[in-house]
Amino acid sequence: MTIRKEVVESQRVPRIGPYSQAVRAGGRVFTAGQPGIDPRTGVVAGEDFEAQARQAFANLRAVLEDAGSSLDQVVRVTCFVTDAGAFATLNKLFGEYFPTSPPARSTPVVSLPKGLLFSIDAIATIDR
Repeated sequence: MTIRKEVVESQRVPRIGPYSQAVRAGGRVFTAGQPGIDPRTGVVAGEDFEAQARQAFANLRAVLEDAGSSLDQVVRVTCFVTDAGAFATLNKLFGEYFPTSPPARSTPVVSLPKGLLFSIDAIATIDR
């Protein structure tokens, strides 16, 4: 059985590298990491973790919607943080963006480029 793969490019969140923003396959959408970069300016959305994370969640929402999904359909995320001290803020934001039935989550502490403090990728089911 061959699973059809379709690359999705969001016009609302321009990609910043040579990768696909999202790929639809097998009734799911797989997103690339969405950083806290403001798509209108192309610059990091603030110097603090919460501002960047809020922008990253907004970017993730836009990419998912453009791929035929939504935050409500996310089943798994990986949240990349540069500081383990940000977990309390991340947990607060997680409750806002995933108020019911939150997805499974992994949160490695990593080094990110361009002064980024947060990035998030997701796997979600598709409506269409």
